Amino acid sequence: MAVRHRLIKKSPREVWAVLADGTRYADWVVGTASSYPVRGQWPQTHSAIGYEVRVGPLSFTNQTVVRACDEGHELELEAIAGPLGTARIAIELRPWGDHTLVIIDEHPLRGVGGFLHNAGVEGLIQLRHRAMLKRLADVCENGGSRAEPAHAQPEPA
Repeated sequence: MAVRHRLIKKSPREVWAVLADGTRYADWVVGTASSYPVRGQWPQTHSAIGYEVRVGPLSFTNQTVVRACDEGHELELEAIAGPLGTARIAIELRPWGDHTLVIIDEHPLRGVGGFLHNAGVEGLIQLRHRAMLKRLADVCENGGSRAEPAHAQPEPA
């Protein structure tokens, strides 16, 4: 189980505001080029966002669905990556003085990702989480954003 944490120098309310904006996921989720609403009111349970992943000239669209939400405290997601399978991602916010301790716990659930899950994959997830939590801290603490607009929905093929 890949669990990683980071202290973000903002209140839980301010960090939650970023998590609660599904169109901003591309600003901090590693590997995501854009994100956009698909179903429901993010981050309510069963709502979903779509996201685009680009690898060189290729692009793929997938979805993330909210499986559980304790507003301001915890968000449990299922990332659906087509033939690669699905992953559970739990994000917990803990008040830490004036700041927020963010804990991310991710593991494959179904499909190829679950079948091939091993110590090497755990290491890769840890590296991804380190970068992802740094990006989340940048967005929360500095209003950071990537150069590309995160709010654009990909054009239909």
